[in-house]
Amino acid sequence: MKVGFAVPVTGRWATPDNQARIARRAEELGYHSIWTLQRLLNPADSADLTYRNVPDPLVTLAYLAGLTDRVRLGVAVVNMPFFSPPLLAKQAATLDHVSGGRLDLGLGLGWMPAEFAATGAPSDRRGARAEEFIAALRALWTTDVSSYEGEFHSIPPVVMEPKPLQSPEPPLLLGGKTPPALRRAGRLAAGWISASGADLTTMDEQIAVVREAAERAGRDPDALRIVCRGAVRVRPPGRPDRRPLTGSFAEILDDCARLAADGVTELFVDLNFDPEITGPNVSPDASMERAEEALEALRPADGR
Repeated sequence: MKVGFAVPVTGRWATPDNQARIARRAEELGYHSIWTLQRLLNPADSADLTYRNVPDPLVTLAYLAGLTDRVRLGVAVVNMPFFSPPLLAKQAATLDHVSGGRLDLGLGLGWMPAEFAATGAPSDRRGARAEEFIAALRALWTTDVSSYEGEFHSIPPVVMEPKPLQSPEPPLLLGGKTPPALRRAGRLAAGWISASGADLTTMDEQIAVVREAAERAGRDPDALRIVCRGAVRVRPPGRPDRRPLTGSFAEILDDCARLAADGVTELFVDLNFDPEITGPNVSPDASMERAEEALEALRPADGR
């Protein structure tokens, strides 16, 4: 199982300098990938402090691309309803070039009502819209003269250049936890990304749905990437009600081994969902100390 690490993207510690420190150190330690996430905005009256001070994920990855050489650059996820296919196709292709072909593009459906309202994006039939969005992306990336005609998206004959550096496209990794979303990932994408709140005790069941959908679509299920967002919380050991990826480093590493046995092919450690790291009263310096300790303790054993 490959191992990645999420850079600081929520809370007071989410600064360019801290993102650069984590990205460079992750590459030095042999991590396979670094990751960002998208949150456009939050309702003003929300008591949920999870998504505060979140920078744009693609701009952040472009910045980190210039500071690293090898590590892959992932976003989990950008939400398709808030883009048009040509805009995301252009941004992703450009990022693929400036990173030297290191982009892993996670795509999601969105879920926060305030974001849909603020962007004017329709929230109905998101699955059907996503399938068209992906088809339109691929038309723009893979044909010299591109066009697409669907129920939701219409692109006249156009030329979009440059094409992505990775051929024929950056790996598309779909998020979602419902059975239709899991099946969509198996049918259409290079792989699936689990959400921060995923039930990690049933990963084998979720992965089975993805793999079965791939097989039914005539695709090789063994070629799929199964990416787990590891919402890690480092805590004292031995808690009787401990949930996966919460506890001591030894307990977390044991959980990672179980997830690999369940069929996870990649896991990225994500501290951005730990209130002891991202809470409004937490010192950014203290957050960085804990993150750098986790980087060392959870580093991939084989350096990749």
